[in-house]
Amino acid sequence: MQRFGRAVALAVVVTVIYPWAGRVLCAQEKVTLRSDILLYGDNTEFRNPFREGETIFGAAVRVAADVGVNDSVGIALGVFGNQRFGSDQAFERVRPVIALTVSGRRSAFVFGTLPAPPPQGAAGPIGPDRGGPHGLLPPIQRETLTFDRPYEAGLGWRFRGPRLRHEVWLEWQQLNTAEHRERFDGGVNAEVTLGSHVTAPVQFHVVHEGGQLFNTGPVADSFAAASGLALRGRTARAGTISLELLAAASKSVPDRQRPDRNRNGAAFFGRFAAERDGWRAHVIFWRGRNFVKDEGDPNYLSLRRDGSRYGGIRDYAETGVARRFPLAPGAVIEVSGRLHRTERHYEYSYRVLSIASLGWKLH
Repeated sequence: MQRFGRAVALAVVVTVIYPWAGRVLCAQEKVTLRSDILLYGDNTEFRNPFREGETIFGAAVRVAADVGVNDSVGIALGVFGNQRFGSDQAFERVRPVIALTVSGRRSAFVFGTLPAPPPQGAAGPIGPDRGGPHGLLPPIQRETLTFDRPYEAGLGWRFRGPRLRHEVWLEWQQLNTAEHRERFDGGVNAEVTLGSHVTAPVQFHVVHEGGQLFNTGPVADSFAAASGLALRGRTARAGTISLELLAAASKSVPDRQRPDRNRNGAAFFGRFAAERDGWRAHVIFWRGRNFVKDEGDPNYLSLRRDGSRYGGIRDYAETGVARRFPLAPGAVIEVSGRLHRTERHYEYSYRVLSIASLGWKLH
């Protein structure tokens, strides 16, 4: 009820100030009313020692006015809402959208509300295994965070050059209060072009809990990094094919005052995919030991649901098919299904997404 009241209050404020704000905004060179909509339905039909089955069904919407101050600087002002279907609350989360974007020929810096995940919107990569908030490998950051945490705020920098492309971000999740530690995450998702068909992916992600104002709970860190080679090519029959071979490492520090609980992990990640005419099929193989990563997909990790550690080599594999249907410019529906092998457990999952990025020029 409290969140619903906040949503109503925000709607009233927008209604009252819109005529005045419209005159102010239209004084600028470029004003665009933009709407990003993500409808999601994800169902994991399994229960194993590492991950619980879950159904995530809802919609994330953000509406904002993008004001072009000049050719390089833009300001976004609006509102975000996340609704979980079947919930007793109208909105699980309501937040303001406030962002400053400074763009260049090859890069863009964002301060404030980060762009809606997935980062590329309707033109993004096909496949549930690549649908995380920042496109990291699933064991480093699970894809379902796109639905569980569709709102992010902090700092972001994206660069697209002839040899290098990267996304760097720092995102705050929780303040340091008398009840809990502060929490934030940051990372890098980069790719270096080595040849016409060869690139070197580089990924790093850290989740930190700490803060100096209040000392409630332990100070904790969770790191993970991955790098290797990615081969991509095109054939007449299979379309675009890719093979990724990466080595990954993790470091889990659940309590800085208890170094005996620290764990270092290592793993291998391999993924083969073929994509053509809106279809994509993929296969993933994973072997890891002591790999523990906060925000990672539990199917890959050496940590059971009850909190105990798995001492041996963790094996995981999956295969899946995805189909993307273009509806209109900036709007798509994507349907996918996967088969999972987690140690000796065989399970399946399926997902339906609808992504729409719409814009209306006001001035």
